[in-house]
Amino acid sequence: MQVTWHAGRYVALALACALLGGCAAGSEPDGEAMAPADAPVAAASPPDSAAPPALIVAERGGFIPEGVDYDMTNRRFLTGSLSEGTVFEIQLDGQVVPFVTDPELVSSVGIEVDELRDRLLVANSDRAVFQGGVRGQAKLGVYDVNTRERLAMVDLGALVTDGGDDTTHFANDVAVADDGTAYVTDTRLNAIYRVGIDYEASILHRFDDGGAGPNGLVHHLSGFLLVGRGDTLWKVPVDDPAGATEVMLPETVTGQDGLVWSVGRLAIVSNSGRVVALTSTDEWATADLAGVAPYDTQATTGAVVDDDVYVVHPHFGDQDPPSLERVVFQ
Repeated sequence: MQVTWHAGRYVALALACALLGGCAAGSEPDGEAMAPADAPVAAASPPDSAAPPALIVAERGGFIPEGVDYDMTNRRFLTGSLSEGTVFEIQLDGQVVPFVTDPELVSSVGIEVDELRDRLLVANSDRAVFQGGVRGQAKLGVYDVNTRERLAMVDLGALVTDGGDDTTHFANDVAVADDGTAYVTDTRLNAIYRVGIDYEASILHRFDDGGAGPNGLVHHLSGFLLVGRGDTLWKVPVDDPAGATEVMLPETVTGQDGLVWSVGRLAIVSNSGRVVALTSTDEWATADLAGVAPYDTQATTGAVVDDDVYVVHPHFGDQDPPSLERVVFQ
């Protein structure tokens, strides 16, 4: 799962750098285009906000936050919950505070803050699908990030009209483009959905190669998605999804889960105990290794805070409290 990179975020950073006399993150290291100068700019972060500590341990366990994002405008961590559905805020001292409580949220998985439109997008699933006997679900919940009012609940699984009784769904991750279009992966259906700003939905692409179901994804300004599928990374053009191709990686990245953009690099949170940072000089036909950040406890995805990446440790198999950890690239 993951978090996509907004043009507004990058432009706000560039403006701040100019005022401060310049900074190193002035352009993407892979040489790809920056956001246009007239792109909408997200609200600036409060200047007196405390920087998050390197490790935040939640005050309780059991809610299993598989997805996480950082609300840059309001400087707060938000997480999903596989077991409770509720979206929580994990505060810097570890307090776990309900943020969105909606009886229709069964398992909130990937989440994405759309700062440009003050929205929170939630991949709404049912983890019971992995235990058998249920078909699961794939929905997209959309909420006002300030009032927490529900704006939409889009039933993506209802788009599948050619499936049999054995068709199952699991909405896994969500990414949003700068025009407001959202993209949601369905790991069980092996599909990606597209949801417009008016909440009209369609199936963008279904992988029919028998490979792993899509998991984390990000949107690229050039008009394509990068999608993790097991040990492979895929490029899916949104205007020509049938032209999806596998990205040639410098090494195998096993167990790809969440994907995030961080200072122009694609950071893949892998189940192998590391975050792998990649860049590209050919529009992601191939990728180059830009760094590796190890961690010890299983992590699923990450949130970007300024130039740092924090991974979430959900604790699937025990009642230990989840945690957020800042990783260090080597």
